[in-house]
Amino acid sequence: MVSAALRRFLYGLAIVAVLPLIASMAVAQDPGKGDYLRNIELCNGSGRTSFAARIDGCTALIDSGQARTAAVAIAYNNRGNAHAAKGDLDRAIEDYDQSIRLDPAYAKPFSNRGAAYLRKGDYDRALRSLDEAIGLNPNYGGAFANRAGAYLKKGEYDRAAQDFDEAIRLQPNLEAAWSGRCWARAVVGALQAALGDCDRALQSRPDDAAAHDSRGLIHLKMDQYGAAIADFNSALRFDPKLASALYGRGLARLKNGDAAGGDADILAAKTIQAGIMDDFTRYGVRGIN
Repeated sequence: MVSAALRRFLYGLAIVAVLPLIASMAVAQDPGKGDYLRNIELCNGSGRTSFAARIDGCTALIDSGQARTAAVAIAYNNRGNAHAAKGDLDRAIEDYDQSIRLDPAYAKPFSNRGAAYLRKGDYDRALRSLDEAIGLNPNYGGAFANRAGAYLKKGEYDRAAQDFDEAIRLQPNLEAAWSGRCWARAVVGALQAALGDCDRALQSRPDDAAAHDSRGLIHLKMDQYGAAIADFNSALRFDPKLASALYGRGLARLKNGDAAGGDADILAAKTIQAGIMDDFTRYGVRGIN
């Protein structure tokens, strides 16, 4: 089992995808219907389009028989993204499969399918799909970030950090990659570098509980217990049931001489996530005997 902060981070990866515009390539013949372009807008998720409306718009395009093959592949991918955002991962994967069948050179559905498998806990399938996405487009920062997430789930933190390096090089504004690399570096012990990543992530997303939690782990491993407590407090302000932040704060409190507060936090963390102590052992942090 991984920490709640890591699960939160991976959920963000699962919907990392820019919905491509398809209006310029959609029409094989004049559809003769005024709502055709509207369906394209819905399928692209223009504005604050609801997920249900996106699904309906994509379905209308797919069923119309009037869109080019490449456009239908994009519509399947976009509908898969909407299903994934709603949490319907099986239907999302079905749509990504259809998109890939129609356009095997289209990298996005491979990456998105990998992210969906990642959320389902099927890490090997996730990695295979993400490898294919990167093979098709070696400059696809989101695919590297998604693959890094798969390596995190498998506990291969060095490989995760390498993929986050590449994701950040290719797409420096991909905020999830900064937060994810912070976590990976914190676990492997590259603490100063990890601290810089967390600070960078929090500059743009100060309410990111996972980044505050990761920075708390860094300070805990640096034996800076006051700073660790402050970071875990911030994480818990945004996510009160974040087990890793509760456990980390508990350890920091114990090592800072607050036995009652530390024991209470650790008990609360174990109630939320029974295996949290084993997780921290894998992160290189042991409790107080």
